[in-house]
Amino acid sequence: MREKLTQGDVEKIRQEINHRILEVRPEALDALKEARAQGDLSENFEYYAAKRFKNQNESRIRYLENMLKNAIIVSDTSARDEVGMNDLVKVYIEEDDEEETYKIVTSIRSDTMENRISTDSPLGKALLHHKVGDRVEVKVNPDYSYFLEIRSIEKTGSEEESIRNF
Repeated sequence: MREKLTQGDVEKIRQEINHRILEVRPEALDALKEARAQGDLSENFEYYAAKRFKNQNESRIRYLENMLKNAIIVSDTSARDEVGMNDLVKVYIEEDDEEETYKIVTSIRSDTMENRISTDSPLGKALLHHKVGDRVEVKVNPDYSYFLEIRSIEKTGSEEESIRNF
């Protein structure tokens, strides 16, 4: 699957790759050498832990590089009064009779526990390019949908959230 990334996402991924190659990889190799020098590898927990850490780091590097290679770069095309990327959106959920605030982000920054909603999610798709006062239908699946009213939009322009682990 091709990830949709902003230029800020791309920069964060490049920074993480560089950090992992220049700092984490040498640490992992040193830990592996030190554990290997302790002798008998068959019962050497430190060796297996160091090897696992090294492999996890290399796997993360490959994952991030592949993500960059296959990425689709997106930018915010919303007007100043419309919901767009990185905006905080306060909505009134009719069927629950409550207000919630969500931040609209790319999928690699999404975290529903922190109300960061992906532009690819049903809620994110429904909110994009709508204005304060709009009543929006969120189609979860062919059999279920619900309505919200957009109460406010705050243009943050901020991409401070870290990218998701795999």
